[in-house]
Amino acid sequence: MSMETEQKTQPGSVTTLPGTVINHLPSEGKQYIGSPSLAVLPDGSYVASHDVFGPSTTEMEEGHTFIYRSDDRGESWEQIATIKPAFWSNLFVHNGALYLMGTTHHHGLIVVRRSDDGGHTWTLPEDTQTGIITPYGQYHTAPMPMLVHRGRIWRSIEDATASTRWGVRYNPLIMSAPLGADLLRQDSWSFSSIYRQNAAWLDNGFGGWLEGNVLALPDGSVANLLRVDVDAGGVAAMVTLDTDGHSLTFDPEKDFVELPGGATKFSIRQDPLEGGYWSLANAVPERHAKDLPRHTFIRNTLALLYSADARHWETRAIVLYHPDSKRHGFQYVDWLFDGDDLIVASRTSWDDPTGGAPNQHDANFLTFHRIPDFRTAGAGLDLEQQMAALSPTGGSQL
Repeated sequence: MSMETEQKTQPGSVTTLPGTVINHLPSEGKQYIGSPSLAVLPDGSYVASHDVFGPSTTEMEEGHTFIYRSDDRGESWEQIATIKPAFWSNLFVHNGALYLMGTTHHHGLIVVRRSDDGGHTWTLPEDTQTGIITPYGQYHTAPMPMLVHRGRIWRSIEDATASTRWGVRYNPLIMSAPLGADLLRQDSWSFSSIYRQNAAWLDNGFGGWLEGNVLALPDGSVANLLRVDVDAGGVAAMVTLDTDGHSLTFDPEKDFVELPGGATKFSIRQDPLEGGYWSLANAVPERHAKDLPRHTFIRNTLALLYSADARHWETRAIVLYHPDSKRHGFQYVDWLFDGDDLIVASRTSWDDPTGGAPNQHDANFLTFHRIPDFRTAGAGLDLEQQMAALSPTGGSQL
């Protein structure tokens, strides 16, 4: 099994917590870790971010995002900045600068910031010339990947004005800007049309779509592969940008895609060497299928997925696992290629001296992980053997 086998006992943990702790928030404070994101700077340093949600936060009025830096390939981390208002935001490097893109707060405006010193200081989004991209409206997103393709940089977002109900209110669109444009200017960005959902899809079981991944498909077209809320899970939706560069198309008869873990947030990136697509997602093993009422709540298994065409997915390996799905989770992970490895930031629910996470959703840790030689991860062991090895009572962990 091509995974690290060393177990690291983290400060403050009751049991052996996989990975390296970037931040820990005891759940008694009623502030929970959300929206993990990662970037690798031109000098090789890593930068990570997360926001906070929960009853003791100001997420509904002003999001707070925290920035961390590692100069030793993820072995240790230091907080270097606090950003507000910033929520549901992703880090990315573009033309040598570091950017943070997300909303001002829960269902807020889309804003972009730039840092020219590796994340220590940031521009302020004060108007449509300095980072406010949508001066009105309500939007939803997560730390989703950026796509550089056809001379533009692309990102998915969701309009959140169709309803006040979670899921039902979200409808996807794609935004993009020319590669040489000032990304802080609103007029640099173009927006597709919005594609409206239909509750009758999936035999009246469709509960919403969100947190889409913009992809360059093998034929060169641009598509948005979205998480789908449906009881049984394992479904994603492929919405495609038309050749006019503005209209979105979707056929419910052929554009729902089977994807393990499709009921929860997943991120997809294209292999820079081999061209296929990789994802880390909360696949639901059969043994856990009935643990909780809906698959979207089951986040104790993180699977490495592969597809040659972004439509047909296979599980290559289980990379993180805990046998309890009610109070443990590795979720909303962001990840990047780092040579032959993947580096991962996880919103992790785990045990700690104050009683641990209250449930699998309300995470108390931000953790960093490395998947060595990811293209051969899991080789020689079936998925059940991998879960047994990754269990806290088993052998190897990331």
